[in-house]
Amino acid sequence: MRTRPDAEHRYCGANAAPRRRGLLPLALLALALSASPLHAEEGSAQAVAAPAAVQPHTLEDFLRLDQVETLRLSPDGKHYATVVPFEDRSILSFVNRADGSTTGYVNPGEKAFIGEFFWVTNDRVLFSVEQKFGRDDTAYSTGEIFASNADGSGQQLLFGFRGEGERAHSRINRGRKERAWAELLDRLPNDPDKVLIRVVPWTDRTEPFARVDEMDIHSGRRSEVAKAPVPNALYVTDPDGVVRFASGYEADRRRQTYYRASQDADWELINNEAQSNRIVMPLGFSADGATAYLNVEDAAGGPDAIYAFDVASKEQTLALSSKSVDPDEILYSMSRRAVIGATFMEGKPVMRFFDKKSPDAIVYRSMAASFKGSHIRIGSATADGNEVIVYVSSDRSPGDYYLFNRQAKSADLIFSRSKWIDPRRTAEVRPIQLEARDGLALHGYLTLPPGTEARDLPLVIYPHGGPYNVQDYWEFDTDTQLLAAHGYAVLQVNFRGSGGYGRRHRNIGAREWGKAMQDDLTDATRWAVEQGIADGDRICIYGASYGGYAALMGAAKEPDLYQCAVGYIGVYDLQLMHRRGDIQTRRSGRSYLDEALGEEGLAAVSPVNLAEQIKAPVFLAAGGQDERAPVDHTEAMEKALKKAGVPVQTLIYPDEGHGFFVPEHRREFYTQLLAFFDQHIGAKAAAAEAP
Repeated sequence: MRTRPDAEHRYCGANAAPRRRGLLPLALLALALSASPLHAEEGSAQAVAAPAAVQPHTLEDFLRLDQVETLRLSPDGKHYATVVPFEDRSILSFVNRADGSTTGYVNPGEKAFIGEFFWVTNDRVLFSVEQKFGRDDTAYSTGEIFASNADGSGQQLLFGFRGEGERAHSRINRGRKERAWAELLDRLPNDPDKVLIRVVPWTDRTEPFARVDEMDIHSGRRSEVAKAPVPNALYVTDPDGVVRFASGYEADRRRQTYYRASQDADWELINNEAQSNRIVMPLGFSADGATAYLNVEDAAGGPDAIYAFDVASKEQTLALSSKSVDPDEILYSMSRRAVIGATFMEGKPVMRFFDKKSPDAIVYRSMAASFKGSHIRIGSATADGNEVIVYVSSDRSPGDYYLFNRQAKSADLIFSRSKWIDPRRTAEVRPIQLEARDGLALHGYLTLPPGTEARDLPLVIYPHGGPYNVQDYWEFDTDTQLLAAHGYAVLQVNFRGSGGYGRRHRNIGAREWGKAMQDDLTDATRWAVEQGIADGDRICIYGASYGGYAALMGAAKEPDLYQCAVGYIGVYDLQLMHRRGDIQTRRSGRSYLDEALGEEGLAAVSPVNLAEQIKAPVFLAAGGQDERAPVDHTEAMEKALKKAGVPVQTLIYPDEGHGFFVPEHRREFYTQLLAFFDQHIGAKAAAAEAP
């Protein structure tokens, strides 16, 4: 189950998705928001057919950063709160909806970015801050909670480690210092001046016990209201704001799920993965609180399903499922206080509801019908539920924000995330399915260059990172769109170990690095050639993190299949992975390494030891401050390739981490990447073969 940054979720997660950053003056934002809106049919990118001759977007188009990242409506509908990205920070801006004027803003400071934010009253917003620490291409939450009024006044650090005498952020008052990490869990419907926060203390214990505190949104005063009997607990509340579920794990990473009937009741264990051999995750409640919904792993290994949990009898009954995929995104009511269904990524997103005739389900279905071929996400809404922010995106569009009026039954375009991206000029992403050599069904996506047919194309195999419980989706992806705009078809495969296709698909990838997981990519490559999609003499493999490992392993294992390979922030020595990096800092991380890799036979599936088998030219890129895949991997791989006489070019930035953050570094990387592909499978390669 995943969350997305584009729609407001009732329950916040600790791991925010990476965000693209850009530059837009606040005055320009206010002017844009005050412009005359477009009707849904006029603003829908999918309503216009693609022209016969397509002029693809340029590298600079894809390097430009979003105008707006997230936009949310105040409960009374009078203000928008929106995140405006800059190169070295992002700004939380408040805009008067009536005249488009900026009423206030929050500037968190250099290398600081606005994370999750929520309207808690008509004029007060709580938000978190994400910091760039120099070790990754994205910023991470600091675990602090801040507040601001819609006019920019009352900016305050309510919770965090930079309280008391330490300087927090520009214009933000300091509160009491707390050696802990926190996130907003829920609002209290009967007390708008209070919220619930999940608090994870900094401790010498490797697996901390998280608790739930009630916090005043003005003073930051807190009191504990719940604490689970298991470490690393996530919590779920009922419609009244009472903590009813907790799910956590010990160092063995086996999840335990607890339930309690009321605020004062004892916790009751309803599932222990170590005993049941399946994971049960609470999702939320029905509007009346009589039913809770659980995401339950299929014990037989098939896709996960959603079960209804009767709180009176504690009986579980199947509520929603798919034959092929897990539930992907949870669908909430307009009030955000009830779960009403889920989206299933069956190639493309499909919405299913517990009651498809409910008023909220009708809104979702109406939006989906109005924006055919798009992915619909409903975010914030007014307190009466009449006006709703709808986020509309697709494989060809980064996304647009619409304001839907339920009474008038109209949707008006408010803002586009990247208005210079024309969906008529971007690439189509097609869901594909094939069979691995052992009969396993594999799903993935084929992105085609704009205006071309799927025939004899130069192809880039693009394995995702992770690799476990991560998957590729039908969505707008900057990397694949960039490659397609440059003339390359791109094939993404959810190989075994990937998430989204059930427990068995996830589990059979364990300890299969360089083995069956790699064979899945090989089988997909050969499938593309057999289908006539790819020119068998013009195929490269490129990936980041685990994808970088898979790229180099593919070049070593199938030296005649790929004409070049690119490893970006990759790991190439699996024995070194056990010794160096940030995964070993907790016992649960060491358990992960044992489950994912084991310790036997790692040298035989480490590309650093297989350089003599590689024939194709290689491009390596890495950051000197990378803690997840230390630069030692790249330097050792480069040395081994040179010793083996394999052509290799390397791009290392000492001040970058697990992915390039600095715009100039990103531009240089993509410039070299495209030139590398051009030389070996693109226009330059074709020109060289012509004589």
